Amino acid sequence: MDFGPIDEHGVLRVKARQWADENIDPAWMVRQRATGAHHIPELHRLLGEKGWLGADWPVVFGGGSQDPLMARLVMEEIADRGIGIDGWATTAMVCRTLIAVGAESVHHEIIAGALRGEVIIALGYSEPDSGSDAAAAKTSAVKDGDEWIVNGQKMFTSTADQASHVFLLTRTDANQSKHDGLTMFLVPMSTPGVEVQPIATLGGLLTNATFYSNVRVRDTDRVGDVNKGWAVMRAALVFERGREVPTGSSPDSGHRRELLLARVVQWARQNLGDDGKPVLADPAVRDRLVRIAINNEVSKLLAMRASSASTMRNSSGIEGVAGKLFGSESVQRAHSDLLDILGSQGVLASGEGAPLDGEVDEAFRTGVVSTIRGGSSEILRDIIAERQLGLPRARPA
Repeated sequence: MDFGPIDEHGVLRVKARQWADENIDPAWMVRQRATGAHHIPELHRLLGEKGWLGADWPVVFGGGSQDPLMARLVMEEIADRGIGIDGWATTAMVCRTLIAVGAESVHHEIIAGALRGEVIIALGYSEPDSGSDAAAAKTSAVKDGDEWIVNGQKMFTSTADQASHVFLLTRTDANQSKHDGLTMFLVPMSTPGVEVQPIATLGGLLTNATFYSNVRVRDTDRVGDVNKGWAVMRAALVFERGREVPTGSSPDSGHRRELLLARVVQWARQNLGDDGKPVLADPAVRDRLVRIAINNEVSKLLAMRASSASTMRNSSGIEGVAGKLFGSESVQRAHSDLLDILGSQGVLASGEGAPLDGEVDEAFRTGVVSTIRGGSSEILRDIIAERQLGLPRARPA
């Protein structure tokens, strides 16, 4: 009897790898690391044209032309090459939200265009004065006939420089409580009055500040009811925290974490420590690597649970909250441990003779933001305490 591992999808993996070898340009990775823009327009359009983006989406929106499993394996092959598809990750999350909240007919073409690779949607949540507290948004939208006039500023609108639309959270009634009086819009980036300014980050990823000066937005571009934008936002957060899309550049992507660990293990086998023995021979090193492997597996299982829950109606989203909290904090600890294992050379950048071409240092710096984006750890702990454990809501005076 053979107790060895059996890959039930081995044939499909080979086909996915062949497709990636034939279609992925190695220059894209070089460009991505040089610019910090982890979205490759040519790749995005190609994925849309071949039907990979819409593989597991409803036929009514133009999806279902490819095998969903094969599509996922293609995405994993892209992640293997370190190429980010961040624009698709946010676009897919917004389109799932549009479907969940009852997309209007005007939004159906948005979804279909996204699956064809023609629409890219950035997230317009955070602001300079509110950060992770999205409900404190001050960007205003004032009704003017069949249009709204939007004024304000958003921060960390990643891929806005390449996006066709921004999913914009606005304040439409300043007299209501913080979580009320909000309205969500899907605003074309080509609208007059929209300005994008790039921001470089510690992790090398490029993000943006976006400015809205007397931007006129059609009422038909509104998502959900007026002053009920927080309900739309909550639905979006369920998909954001429950997503299981390997984005390549995301340090808390399960596939990326496993690949990085495997590469460090291989490096530890082949390189000698100060005692002249392989680094992997050190029991302390092995203990750290095993703990990282266990946490990676737990994170993957939590992500799968959250992804499944996000497809259910009336999901509280608590599964995604728990998965995001554990995954983001454990990945930061893992990157810290991996840097320690590599030693002083581990903090060298790519091209400076760093082990693994600086990949661990890059992951460490990129991962700093993982406990902030999508909800800070403090906010996520509050949500778990209140919604899951039933503890009373408490804030310092």
